[in-house]
This record gives sequence, C-alpha cells and structure tokens, in this order.
Amino acid sequence: MSVGAAVRRVRAYGGQFLLLAVLTLVVTLLISGVPRLVNRLAEQGLRAQLSSEPAARRDISYTTGVVTATSKNTAMGGATERFDRLAAEMPSQVRSAVTERWYNVDSQAARVVGPDLAARNLRVDLGLRAVPGIQGASTLVEGAWPSETYIPERPIEVALDVDVAGKLNLRAGSQLRIGNADDKGKLSDAAPVVVSGLFRPVDPANGIWDGLPQLLRIIEPPGDAQSKVIVGVVAQSALNKRAAAGWPVQYNWRYRLGADRIDARELDQLIDGLQTMQRTRPQDLTLTQGVDVPLRAFAAQVDAARTLLAVIAAGVLATLAGLIVLAASLATRRRRSEFVLLRARGGAATAGARRSLAESLLVVPVAAALGWWLGTLFPGEPDPTTPYVIAATVLVTLALPLATLAVPVGAAARRDLIRVRPSARRLTVEVSLLLLAGLAAVLLRRRGLTLGEVDPLLVSVPVLLAVAAAVLALRAYPWPLLLVSRLAARTRGSVAFLGTARAGRSAVATPLVVVVLAIGTAAFCAVVAAGVDASRERAAEQIVPADAVIRGERFAPDTIDELGRLPGVRAVTRVLYQADERLAVDEIGTDAWVAPTDVLLVDGSGLDAVARESEVDLSVPPALLAARPGEGPLPAIVSPAVAADLAKAGLNDSAFISVQGQRYEFRVADTQEGFPLLSANTSRFVILPWQALPERTTTPVPTSLLVAGDPLDAEALRVAGDQGQARYQRDGAVTGRDRPLGVTVDTRADVRRELGDGGANGVLAFGFVAGAVGGTVLGLLAIAFTVLAGARARGQVLSRLRTLGLSRRQWRGLLLVELTPLVAVSVLTGALVGAVLPLLLNPVLGLSAFTSGVPVQVAFEPSLVAAVLALGAVALGFAVAVEALNNRRLRLGEVLRLGEES
Repeated sequence: MSVGAAVRRVRAYGGQFLLLAVLTLVVTLLISGVPRLVNRLAEQGLRAQLSSEPAARRDISYTTGVVTATSKNTAMGGATERFDRLAAEMPSQVRSAVTERWYNVDSQAARVVGPDLAARNLRVDLGLRAVPGIQGASTLVEGAWPSETYIPERPIEVALDVDVAGKLNLRAGSQLRIGNADDKGKLSDAAPVVVSGLFRPVDPANGIWDGLPQLLRIIEPPGDAQSKVIVGVVAQSALNKRAAAGWPVQYNWRYRLGADRIDARELDQLIDGLQTMQRTRPQDLTLTQGVDVPLRAFAAQVDAARTLLAVIAAGVLATLAGLIVLAASLATRRRRSEFVLLRARGGAATAGARRSLAESLLVVPVAAALGWWLGTLFPGEPDPTTPYVIAATVLVTLALPLATLAVPVGAAARRDLIRVRPSARRLTVEVSLLLLAGLAAVLLRRRGLTLGEVDPLLVSVPVLLAVAAAVLALRAYPWPLLLVSRLAARTRGSVAFLGTARAGRSAVATPLVVVVLAIGTAAFCAVVAAGVDASRERAAEQIVPADAVIRGERFAPDTIDELGRLPGVRAVTRVLYQADERLAVDEIGTDAWVAPTDVLLVDGSGLDAVARESEVDLSVPPALLAARPGEGPLPAIVSPAVAADLAKAGLNDSAFISVQGQRYEFRVADTQEGFPLLSANTSRFVILPWQALPERTTTPVPTSLLVAGDPLDAEALRVAGDQGQARYQRDGAVTGRDRPLGVTVDTRADVRRELGDGGANGVLAFGFVAGAVGGTVLGLLAIAFTVLAGARARGQVLSRLRTLGLSRRQWRGLLLVELTPLVAVSVLTGALVGAVLPLLLNPVLGLSAFTSGVPVQVAFEPSLVAAVLALGAVALGFAVAVEALNNRRLRLGEVLRLGEES
C-alpha cells in the first residue's frame, strides 16, 4: 500500500485526522503529565506541613538512662562509636532521609553555688554537656572555650550562653562549685567550676541547640522552693575524666529527617521503617520520635486524594475514549461511499481497514509522542506511565480501522425510526450491562478497597454506572417525546410537531453515553467538593463550638466575668475536660472494672447560648439542658461503648466518676456517637451537666472557656486566660505552686482555614477543579459530536422545508425544539449520575482524612442545581451554534445533491 497515497488521503480529510490527533494528544498528555503534577502538589503539601511544625519533631532520638561509664572506652569514644552504628542499623528508607545528626553526653545536673549566684540569692542546678561541633555553630562573645587539655586539680571549665549567663549574674571568670546538695543545701563531693567563656548561637534554629535540656534556656522550677536548671558546655576530655571518676552520665544521639528528603510517594515505606526501628531498638536505649504522626496523617490524605483522582481519571479517560470512538465513527461515515466502492471493485473485506490503519499510523503515533513529550514538561517526579501511553496509542491507532470494519456495505438503512424493535443481541447486552453495574457497586461497598491504589473495581464502577444510566435513558427517552409529538400534532404550526418527531427518532446511543460520562464526572466532582466543604464546617464546629475556645489548665471562676467585659464578647461558658478517668460503683471509689473514659462537664444552657450567639448548628441534648440540682444521680450523655459497659456491669442507673478529686453519681440518660470539643476518634466519654452538680466543699473549675462574639481579639483573650490561670494559682481553693502553661486560643475561623489549607488539600483541590472543568469541556465537545453526527440528515430536511416555505425564524425554532430534549436528557442524566455516585463511593473514599476525622456527608446545595441548569442552557446554546455553523459550511443547497445518506 502506497505511503504517498495514504499521505494524500490524510491531507484530503485533514479536519477529521486533526480531531483524532488532538484527542490522542490529550489522552497521552494526561497520562504522562497529570501524575507528575499530582506528585508535585503532594510534595509541596508535605513540605508545607513539615515546615509548619517545629523542626525538632522530625528528630529520631536515642537516649540512655543515667548510667556510669564503662572502663572499656571513654564516655565520648563510646558515644562516637555507637553514633555511627545506630545510623548504619537504620532501615534504608529512614537512613536516606536523614540530613543532620548530633550526639552529646551529659552529666547529671547538680547544685552549683558561687558568689555571683549568691548575690542575687539564686538557686541553680548545672548540667555539663560535651557536644562535638558546637564551636562551629556559635560565636564566642567573651572569654575562651573550655580547653581540651585536661589538667588535674584544675577547675572544670564551662561555657554558657550569654543570655543565660546574664540572667543568672554570671560572666566569664565566675568561680563556682558543683556537687550534690542535701536538704539543707550543703554540698558534698564539691568540685570547682569556672565560667571560661560566653557564646551566642549563630543560628538559634540550628538543631544542635534542640537537645534536652536546652543550652539556650533556663528551665524554670516547677515550684518556688526548687532550683532553676541550666546546661553548660565542657570539653570532651573533662567530661571523660568526670565520667571515669564515677559521675553519672546520659548519652543522647539525634538524627533529623530533612523535609526535602522525604518522598511523598514512599511515605508508607518510611513509616514502616520507623516502626521497624521501634521494634528492634536496643534494650538499653529509649527511642523517641514523633515524625510518624504527621506522616501518617498526610499519607491518609494523599491516599484518599489519589483514590478520588482515580475515580475522576476513569471518568475523564472513558469520556475521551468515547470521543475517539465518535470521531472514528463520524470519519468512516463520511467516507462510507469510498469504502463501499473499494469493496465493489474487488477489494477484500479488510481492504478499507488496512487503508485506515495506514492513515492512522501516519497521525496517531506522532500525536501520542507529542502528548507524551509535553507531559514530561510538567513539574514533578514521574510515575511509570510509559506502558499506559503505549497501550493508549495502540488502542487509538486501531480505533479507525475497527470503525471501518463496522461500515455496512449494502444499502443504507434508516436510522431514525422511533419504534424499531431492538434485536435480542442488543437487549441481552444491555441487560447484562445493567446487572454488571449493579453487581460491581454491591461488591465495592461490601469489599471496600485499599486507599491510594488503583483498584480496577473502583475505576470501573463509575463508568459502568454511567453507561447503565445512559442505556436506561436511551430506552426511556423516545416515549415521552412520542406523547409530546402526538400532542403537538393537534396544535397549529409545524415546528413543534416536526421538532419533537425528529428528536424522538434521533439515533444518539453512543453520543448520549459519552455526554453522560462527561457531565457525570463534572457533577461528581462538584457534589463531593461541596460535601467536603460542608463537612469541614461541621468539623470546625466540633473542634470549636463557638467563635473561640480558650484552653488551659484551670481558670479562676471570675475569668468568665473578665472575658465578658472584653469588646465584642457576647457570651461565655465554662467547660471541664478530664481524660482517662476510672468508673466506680460507689462513692468511696470501688472500681467498676471497665475501661477508662473521658469526662466532660458542660453548662447546658450556657453552651446553648454560646452556640446560638456564634451561629453554630449545635443541638444540646435535652438531658443536659433541663438538668437541675436535686436528689439522685446526674443525667449523663455517654458514648455507646460506655453505655454497653455500664449495662453489662448493671450500672445504668447508678455509677460514679471522679472530677477534680470529687466523685459524682450519674445515670445514663442518652447515648451519642460524638460531642463537640471531643476528638472524632473518641469512643469513650461521659458528659455531665455542670449546672446540676450537687454542692460540695470544693467545686470544679473550668479547664476551657467557650467565647461567642464578633469581632474577637485573640491576643486579648489569651491575656485574660493567662490572668485567670494566675488568679486560680494564687487564690484558688487548692492553691497550686506549679507554674501553669500559657493558654491556647483557637478560633473557629482559624480551625476552618487550617482544615482547608494544610496537608494534601492541594491535590484534592486539583482533582476537583480538573474533573469539573475537564468533564464540562468534554461534555460540550460530546454534544458537538452528537450534533454533527446527524447534521447532514437535518440539513436535508431543512433544505426540503425551506423549499416548502419554512422561514429562517421557524428553522431556528425547529432546531431548538429538536435539540432541547437531547441536551436536556444528556445533562440531567449525567447530573443524576454525578449526584448518586458520591452516595455510593463516599464510604470507601476515606475523605474524612481531610475533615479531622468527621465523616464526609454528601451535600446537595441549591447552587449545584443552578449550575446544572446553567450548564444545560450553555450546552443547548453551544449545540445550536454548532449546528448553525455546520449548516453554513455545508451550504444547504448542496446537501440534496449529495444523496439521501446522512
């Protein structure tokens, strides 16, 4: 077969081959480029999440207890040897992510005294630390670094941070003595110490300063009669000698994972490696690491996002496959006479297919290669997609030859009869398809799936359901139009009758399926996005069921009044939360032998008022609202797990729980799966009405305060909370000597913003936008194919009707009446599929990873209905414009001379 002849045919039918090439390019571009873009967004999200947390959270720390150095090696020598050995024993996934590492040896903190400390009446404990590399990470401000040359009977030289030394009235040259102190403060085994120098860190954020206790801070005492604790730097030789003399020491080795060395595609392997380290750690060491917590949370989000993207990609690629089939069918239909003539002249049955294959080989591979190359220009790490690109290229190349084989060689049959009885073969295929779609949906719900993996069942269910819905629509589509056509026949004018009659006789099987797939994908993205957004709102209300929450240790009762005087505050209520309390069977505390539970005290009316003022959709249980002081147990709201345990123990009507040292009797009034202020994974809790507590010698004090108001000054709330804690410490019934930690203030708006901005939300948003936009564009393109498939037949009818006197205005009306049912059925069926799919797939997608564990509920907003109607109007206008443009190009006077075939 001549290559030149094939080239000439490609040029002659350039428009059709250009369309096929563009579709091929888009398919391979998506296969090659989208995984790169997704990986890029995932990497950016991971970097942002890790960078938003303290760098020390990425540390893997091995620590010994307080031990005595062995005689086999020096303290620092043994630390160095084990430092390298621990790194070598790490799993490869963890070891490759380590970017920085440090080790140090500390002597146990002991009392230090001296004239400079006594001048300010300071009580200080000093720990000695040898840290290799610390001189390069700091600048000497005064004096000198401790000498590495050890001289017996010489004072221990120590270097201190300049700010720490200034606060303690120490300077270079300060003379001190260190030793163990008894109850009266008298030192034993005292040794002389001299402050040899003062330093300042070059970069306080350098990980070398994150060892505990920290070198750059004074550790304040928990009580007034206790000592401040500081850590000073000593020479390695000095620490070796002290350790050899029997001073207890502690070893610490830290390895920091680099945020830019953690691959978002290999999080599971890294987490498994961390678990392996925990299981195989040496018995004499304690392994501390917290990086697996954010990594697990991010991995759950990425897995859920990738699963959702697989569903969206299945819809988009299936739509593109349908468009390619439509393009091939349209091309072969336009060339039907050519293939019939080829057979009439003695050509074999496959002659036309071989000719089409030669033409496809000139166009499709080139377009596929170009699409693949453009995809490689996308930012991000690649996935192994080359086999998929090759498979897609082969399938698209074969589409045109296969469509040519399907061209009938006899006389053209009518394709517009409304009541043509479908063949038994077609009915069998359609019924089998419906049964297969239903079976796949049931299996998916029962079996579930592994998030993050491309599950064949998951990606096939949306496509099967969309095709099944399209088949049902095709079967139901003609009958309402037949009824409307009969009614239109009784009215004056021919436009309505002819339009509905032709609409009912349209052969739109494949185009309708493609439109339903495309619109269904877009609607699915819109509905799921709305559901996730609404669920994030509910999650924010669960975490902060007010405009703001102030969390601390214990607040003085008058803190509520002080907060109420702040500008913008409309309502304040108290909350008390305690974790892991034991249930008892009586007031003296006899253990009920059930699992510990969390306890929450809320003021029912106060919580209701704050929620109402904050415009939070919170329904306070009637048992909490109506409770009043009186005889008998308190009505309590408990979780189902606690209710089951109490019922098993026979304590439904009377059980006891301790709250801040006081034991209260309660009964089960109702059960709930969750409650605001409790995390979504809390399965054991008891909620008591604060306003109904019986009078006791001591009353509970709040640990959190809910505030309603607008606008709220977070800093003013923080100050008021800290002052409330300080007043409780000073004036409370049980005066505390421990210094309380500063309060935290969380606003509902900030929580909602964090839920939508952090983690892998970029991947999720990309999937929603790409799916909605891509589905809409491809849906409009499929509608254009639908219009073009019957354009020649409509042109013939229009030419005849214009000859009979049909006006241009009537022609537009006829076209509108004919296309409206087709567009409406396509868009509405696709929208219905897109609305039903989330109901089916939502339980297996794992999207609660993006809503702080709150289950995602499908949300149908009025804006989505309006969007469907607007899309239908746009699609109808687009269809009319395509038809008008095509008729103008064909010049309707020539249509009749081209024969009866469409």
